[in-house]
Amino acid sequence: MYTILLVDDEAVVREGIRERIPWEELGFRCVADCENGVQALEEIERLRPHIVLTDINMPFMDGLALSREVMERYPETKVVILTGYDDFEYAQQALKLKVKDFILKPVTAAEFSAMLHKLRLELDEEKREREDLARLQSQLHESMPLLKERFLERMSTMALSEKEIASRLHYFQIQLTGPCYLGLAIDTDRLEEQGGADTDRELLRFAIYNIAQEIISAEPGAVVFRSREERVMAVLGGEREELLQEKAQELAERIRQSAVQFLKLTVSVGIGMTVHSCTRIRETCKAAAAALDYRLVLGDNSIISILDMEKRRSSPAGHPAEFDRELIAGIKTGTANEVEWAIEALIQYNKAELTSIDHCYLRIQRTILAVMQVLGDIGCKESEVFGKGINPMTEIYRFRTMEEIGDWLKTACRQAVHSVTATRNDQCRSQIAEAIVYLESNYEDENLSVKAVCKQVHMSVSYFSAAFKAHTGRTFIEYLTAVRMDKAKELLKFTGLRTYEIAARTGYSDAQYFSVLFKKHTGESPTDYRHRTAAEQA
Repeated sequence: MYTILLVDDEAVVREGIRERIPWEELGFRCVADCENGVQALEEIERLRPHIVLTDINMPFMDGLALSREVMERYPETKVVILTGYDDFEYAQQALKLKVKDFILKPVTAAEFSAMLHKLRLELDEEKREREDLARLQSQLHESMPLLKERFLERMSTMALSEKEIASRLHYFQIQLTGPCYLGLAIDTDRLEEQGGADTDRELLRFAIYNIAQEIISAEPGAVVFRSREERVMAVLGGEREELLQEKAQELAERIRQSAVQFLKLTVSVGIGMTVHSCTRIRETCKAAAAALDYRLVLGDNSIISILDMEKRRSSPAGHPAEFDRELIAGIKTGTANEVEWAIEALIQYNKAELTSIDHCYLRIQRTILAVMQVLGDIGCKESEVFGKGINPMTEIYRFRTMEEIGDWLKTACRQAVHSVTATRNDQCRSQIAEAIVYLESNYEDENLSVKAVCKQVHMSVSYFSAAFKAHTGRTFIEYLTAVRMDKAKELLKFTGLRTYEIAARTGYSDAQYFSVLFKKHTGESPTDYRHRTAAEQA
């Protein structure tokens, strides 16, 4: 219930208003009445009413002065002026003070009630707005940790401007000092084997995050967050590059040791290169994540600096993990040349190393494991690639030279490329067929677009457009137009619908445009086509 305070130097007026108005029915309660502005200010300070109804002409402090004071001290309080016809100039001044309303004396109970009803609606609306704002602020406060983590994840993966980064860091109160920055990526080793049930694995991931948070957040100018890949990421800030690299090695070692000590779990930490601008933080974070890929060669429970790995890659032969990534990328994209190049480079590397044949077998087995994993990811059977009943991990022992192993692996991976391409084509044909069914079922919708169809079949617009034309021989628009024109022909031939009705039923809101398009498509106007087909049927 809202409160109102009356101010008028005539007692009979105040009493009349108080007695004649059904306050509670209107949603109000009259909390006090005053005879002048001075007394009213004291009561307003004490009672804080929602509305002040005041006369203009009063001793000590008139209604205009009171309105001015209320507006300055209590801007949320609404002021309504009660005035006579002779006070019109005062009323004009009151409007300049932005009072809510004014009522001319003598006022009837009906007029006063109507005014209160209007004010109640406004107060209700303002209350809802305040509640909505308070609710949004509460939700924002509750979501702040998630929003903060999402921003940090964006900063570590996307190109953001220096201004946006600075603004967001300030908004989330993140102290990330520069001018040097260094990224770290922390990941559990073989969590599926070490963690047990799904719930246990999630708890272990969270425990790793807590360990990293406790160790790294104690450093000035550092921040810890989680990535979409469920890794723990960190960014360190400092003034000197060499000190930052040393600090990263120290923190990484503490995290590694703590994971083993407290969780009986091994983790690996990738360390990126130092960058000298906050806009390049994504580069060092990407490098830190890339450093983790070298676990394939260095093993689990490792601290891996991308700078060390780049030194190894500077040799002509390169690094085995690089070739594995090229090989997997070639299989996934169906690029046979890239696959053969990666295998050849891997074989040449092993030969150049002059290590024992056992070590060569081990390296090839790691590559085979990577191939087998990607085959599982894309839904290809191992038997289709390596042969039925063949264990590729032991099959390599039949060969005694790296060239033989390379030829065998090339043959298998070429089959993998073929299987991936066939699987992708089958899936693509299925999606295009689904798109055509959707198109032919919704051609009447004038808003039907390639984006809507792509959303339905879960394909990107660019890939869908190319695939659709390859499978149908026509673009999406050409195919949709043909479907609509065929339907229009049927309606013209077998119904008495008017042209504008047929246009609407075939997805065209503009009948004139439909007629132009129909003639362009058939060589005849809709009317001519109807007359000709009618004559042929007669």
